[in-house]
Parts: sequence; structure tokens; C-alpha cells
Amino acid sequence: MVLIQIPKLWQLPERQVTSEAAFLSRRRFVQTLVGAGIAGSALPLMGCQTTQSSTDSPLINTKSLQGSLNPSFAQVDRAMTNEQLAATYNNYYEFGGTKGIWRNAQALPTEDWKVEVGGLVKNPQTFDVDDLQQQFPLEERIYRFRCVEAWAMVVPWIGFPMNALIKAVEPTAEAKFVRFTSFYDPKITKGPTFPPSQFLPFPYTEGLRIEEMANELAFFALGIYGRTLPKQHGAPIRAVLPWKYGFKGAKSIVKIEFVATQPATFWNTISPGEYKFESNVDPKVSHPRWSQAKERLIGPEPEFEWKEVPTLRYNGYGEFVASLYA
Repeated sequence: MVLIQIPKLWQLPERQVTSEAAFLSRRRFVQTLVGAGIAGSALPLMGCQTTQSSTDSPLINTKSLQGSLNPSFAQVDRAMTNEQLAATYNNYYEFGGTKGIWRNAQALPTEDWKVEVGGLVKNPQTFDVDDLQQQFPLEERIYRFRCVEAWAMVVPWIGFPMNALIKAVEPTAEAKFVRFTSFYDPKITKGPTFPPSQFLPFPYTEGLRIEEMANELAFFALGIYGRTLPKQHGAPIRAVLPWKYGFKGAKSIVKIEFVATQPATFWNTISPGEYKFESNVDPKVSHPRWSQAKERLIGPEPEFEWKEVPTLRYNGYGEFVASLYA
């Protein structure tokens, strides 16, 4: 009997994969960063404008960061998003309401960064960036990224699985959820300039069920494209949850708390009818103001262009996460 191996949804034929030499060359010479995010019901949709070209570098203060390539997440069925586009097309509402916020985000103070991990755990800890890089073995994963605004990218993250942190702090049996809190200082992170900004519930918080955090896809990113995270992307540590819409991935995390009840989160607080706590990618569940059946994929070319493709449930990662929602 001959067994025929059926390719998985995220796999790409070897002939279509970017060569290692080309990829490493891009790492050295091309600018980088990808943004996650969303436009809220109280805010205008900001999802379709490109950033003005500039001779400035969006890689300010980034350093080389390497991790072993995880073979389970070594490729997807789409080309890698161009680093320059990923570096300058971002949502980060603490620094403004347009996609071109990377210059504003350079005000983020990342020196002496600390991440406090506590709540319902047996072993509360506070990590600095060196702790995170040394205590948890770093790996590289190529993931799809899907924004609730119906645009998408493919990017290579460097970091470690969230379940490694769970093992380090040992949540108690009472811990059912986890809450992520992002850096916020109103003197630095001034937010969007349009009127609703004074009503936004900063600091940015997001949350997961503990079973979601323990899933092998859930990831803490410290880098992207072979570099430490640029500030506009949520330096020095952000959450990456590829089966959910991008706004679920809190940036510039300063606190991780294990809690007994579902925590309030930023966009769900602003408009619970539009932005659910769960927020898994689902082409059959439209946003109240637009369809999610298709997405605009930001392509591999340096010039900004959209390619419309069908949206996949769970962003193509159903094999890993569908059982969480049976």
C-alpha cells in the first residue's frame, strides 16, 4: 500500500521557499517590523494607507537575535512579507492612530525593562530582557499574521513558547485566565490625536484562557527577521497568537498575571459587540462593519501592494487549536 502525504495548509513546496542565503541577506540589509492590531468601533478604520518613504531607519536600537528554526513552523503557503513594509505598517495606538507610527514609537523607553509575572502562581518572578533570552531557549517560527482589519502578513518571529513560562511560574489550580498588561506612560504614549483618544482605557490589556496560553502555538516574541523587536513592534517582548486576530497580541508587555476570572481587555471594553474576548480568525463571522471572508495579503515585493486571498478559519492553524473550542 502506497501512502500519500497530504500537505498541511501552512506548508509551502520547497521550490517556492525563499533560499536561506536570500533570507539572511534580507535580515542584514532590509528594514523590518510587523504590527498587529485593530481599529475600534469608536475609531475610524485605519487599515489601508501606506507609509511615506523615508531615509530614516525603523531599526533604531535593534540588535542581531538568532534562534533555532522550529521545523514544525518553518514555512507557510505564502511568501514572506517584505521587511520594509512590515517595519512601517503598524498598529500601536499608544503612539497614534495611523499605520505610520514607527517614528513616534521610538519614544518607548526599553532600557532596564522588567516583566513581572505573578498572580495565582507558586513561583512569582520578575524577568529582565537578559533573563528572558537566557532562561528560555529561543527559536524561530514563521507564522501567518492576520489583523481584524482584514489585512495579513507572513513574518518570522524569534522567541519562546508561552508554555515554557507557565512551567517556570507554576500557576495554581485556581488560575483559569491570564492577563497581559502593556507599558503605558501618558507623558510618553500620548495615543491617537483624534477626539476619542481621551476615552481609551489605557494601559492596554489583553487576556487568554490558560488552556489557550498553554497551546503550542502561543508564543512570546523577542525578535523578528533575525533582529530584536523594533519599538514600534512591541519591544522588547510581545505576545503572538497566530490563530487569533492581531490585536490579541499585547505589545511591550510589563506584567503577566494569572487570574481566576476572565479579565477586562482593551478593545473588548471599548466595543464588546465588535471585538470579542476570544477573537479567533473566522471567515464566517463578519465584523459588524466589514466581511472577514477574504483578506488583503501584503506581498513580498518592496512596493506596497495587496493580494486578496480567502481567509482560513483559525488562520490555517485549526489542527493545533480547534480542539480548544469544540
